[in-house]
Amino acid sequence: MLAAPMTGQACSKFKQNFAGETFAGQTRGVSHEVGHRLRDAWYERAAGPPERIGVAIVGAGPAGLSAGWRLRRSDYHDYRIFDLEPRAGGTSAYGTDAVVPYPWGAHYVPVPLPQNRALKALLAEMNVLAEAGDTVSARERFRIREPVERLFYNGSWHAGLFPTNGASQQELEELSTFEARVRHWAGLRDGQGKKGFRLPMRFSSDDATFRELDEKSAKSWLAELGIRSQRVLWYLELACRDDYGMTLEQTSAWALLFYFCARRANAGAESQPFVTWPEGNGRLVMHLASGAKHRVLTNHLVTDVVAEREVVKIAVFDVKADKLRRFVADHAILAIPQFVVARVLRSYRDSRPRHLERFSYGAWMVANLHVRRPPKNVGAPPAWDNVLFDSPSLGYVSAGHQALRDVGPNVWTYYLPFTGPDPAKDRQTLLALSHQEAARAVVADLSRAHPDLPDLVERVDIYKWGHAMVRPTPGFIWGEERTRAQVGPARVHFAHSDLSGMALFEEAQDRGVLAAERVLEALGRPAEPLAG
Repeated sequence: MLAAPMTGQACSKFKQNFAGETFAGQTRGVSHEVGHRLRDAWYERAAGPPERIGVAIVGAGPAGLSAGWRLRRSDYHDYRIFDLEPRAGGTSAYGTDAVVPYPWGAHYVPVPLPQNRALKALLAEMNVLAEAGDTVSARERFRIREPVERLFYNGSWHAGLFPTNGASQQELEELSTFEARVRHWAGLRDGQGKKGFRLPMRFSSDDATFRELDEKSAKSWLAELGIRSQRVLWYLELACRDDYGMTLEQTSAWALLFYFCARRANAGAESQPFVTWPEGNGRLVMHLASGAKHRVLTNHLVTDVVAEREVVKIAVFDVKADKLRRFVADHAILAIPQFVVARVLRSYRDSRPRHLERFSYGAWMVANLHVRRPPKNVGAPPAWDNVLFDSPSLGYVSAGHQALRDVGPNVWTYYLPFTGPDPAKDRQTLLALSHQEAARAVVADLSRAHPDLPDLVERVDIYKWGHAMVRPTPGFIWGEERTRAQVGPARVHFAHSDLSGMALFEEAQDRGVLAAERVLEALGRPAEPLAG
């Protein structure tokens, strides 16, 4: 898979110029070693008396931090958030060790539509939004600075992401056909007036008219529409790789349409504009974590969750103290993916539910290139999002673009989803890569657009996400397995974006807020819902 960016001329260039090249930097990633070593660290093996807390939240990614945020908004503070990593953030992690902050994962959110109350409340709290009546917009400094995106195609950069240059009349007609179908589905409602595609996704219509789309692949659905040109299919597959890390053949048609429809206020509207920061969604998790303060316990791995009738018992390994601790909580929110739930929730370890087999997760490699100055440019000017037409990567996002750094040192964040037919093999390939193998491949890929890049790179840091994103394969979004996964044992509440079938910040936040509101209701402190 990693060899894919280096085909044809790129492969020849790699062999000639990069085979002996070494790049400074390091490999980072989720702390697999600690997690695997402590699978048998049961509650009964912990020493000392248990610490009593009201709510234990497992996972300090967007879902877990959002659960804590919702509890605080109801003036409930008797909770702790546990996470193995040294810094909160999950797949919205970020770095600060450069001239400008930069993302290690998710890097934007759309301006929320009015009905997305939780995201609207969070961004308003961060002073990101400006409201005029029913209209919600982002303040100028948080909108993505122009130019937003460009495409490297046929030897030069072009504005936008569709390769218009050289497109035939047939190809343009196919693109027009797809856009017309998007407008149709974006405006369609069921008998109760519900939209077919809405963020968060659990408010989308479950009418059979929409559910049927989930049973077929995006590729087969497009073929039914007569869309077969490689140029148009590449453009639509870019959307699937961007949000899901998948090909058209792997993605359900419902998920493809969700990408294009759910962020529209109405059928004729454009998708909502994006807001971002140099560190991407790291700014969101930074805000959420700062509000939780000492209640976020990083370097703490939850190893055992035992749901009982009156309490939830929890074993937590304190990495720095090298000690297994006990906690007893009234409720637990497991803001972790289902494959991790299967390892820590004792009842699931003892008898693994069959519905978990339906969940699959794609591997991603993210690289941050620290460059001393911008390379030479041919064509459209540098943008925030920079995509190469013939690369399996998503190209790179420029952290300096949003920070108004047009000259001098900068950080580029490069994204490569592994889209092979077997996610487990992709994971093995990713984890086996050395730092130099990965760094050379990244630089070789981008050097096709920037030939002088190798001389400008100061270091290349690599992050390996073995289970980066849940995969909305055909039949998964509206399948019974995803529905079953949302209900856990008494006093245990699940909260993660994989319950939505899509690894989006909006979905993670919604699941965390929903779990917190259910806990508040169980504690006799019901609050006006923000989840929605």
